[in-house]
Amino acid sequence: MKIIIEKDYEAMSQHTCHILLGHMSQAKRVNVCLTAGRTPKRMYDFLVESVKDKSYYRNVHYYSFDETPVFTPEGVRIKGDNQSQLEALFFKPANIAQSHSHFLSETNYETFPQEIELAGGLDLMLVGIGEDGHICANMPESTQFNQLVYAIKLTDEFPWNAEYQKSLNGNYSDYMYTLGAKSILKAKHLIMIANGEEKADILKQALEGPISEAIPASMIQLHPNLTVITDDKAGAKLTLTNLG
Repeated sequence: MKIIIEKDYEAMSQHTCHILLGHMSQAKRVNVCLTAGRTPKRMYDFLVESVKDKSYYRNVHYYSFDETPVFTPEGVRIKGDNQSQLEALFFKPANIAQSHSHFLSETNYETFPQEIELAGGLDLMLVGIGEDGHICANMPESTQFNQLVYAIKLTDEFPWNAEYQKSLNGNYSDYMYTLGAKSILKAKHLIMIANGEEKADILKQALEGPISEAIPASMIQLHPNLTVITDDKAGAKLTLTNLG
């Protein structure tokens, strides 16, 4: 495990972008799995600037790792939440060809790990960590460490579901689909990013505490080629670090 604590969010984002570009610059097909959310927003600004319309990055194929289909009250599917975020953050601004964008969905999730394997596996996977310790859509109370990929029926037995449904502004979702621990740990290089003091406690638990499905992100301790990149606030409580 390599832990890099940068001085601030800007430096953390630049460092993460540089690592991605290093992988993407190889003279072969490169498979990269990307995260959405707030943490990578600035990193995507740098990445778009670097790869937009650059022919020498046409060897790169991009994958998502989870999806939550969203429906209107009448049951009409209006979007995949994760796909929509990735398109807005990176794929559309960078003019990434649709043929190089591969999204996990409710229709292909069962065969998605096999699709990745047939393409050569993931060279790099970029993930974040939730304040509750989730990674991808491996959520507390619903994580299954023994799965390559699985579906989660969204019910109120999960304390996080009500807040998520409220965020959909009158629409709803009934299932999440996600790559599981067995798929995440197959990535050749796993990078976790985190910023802000609100992530400090959970990051310490995930990296230095016991491996437990109660904190799904703790699974990354098992990865043989793991890099964690944080700003000074998220990394403030970690004990073993390599300062960036």
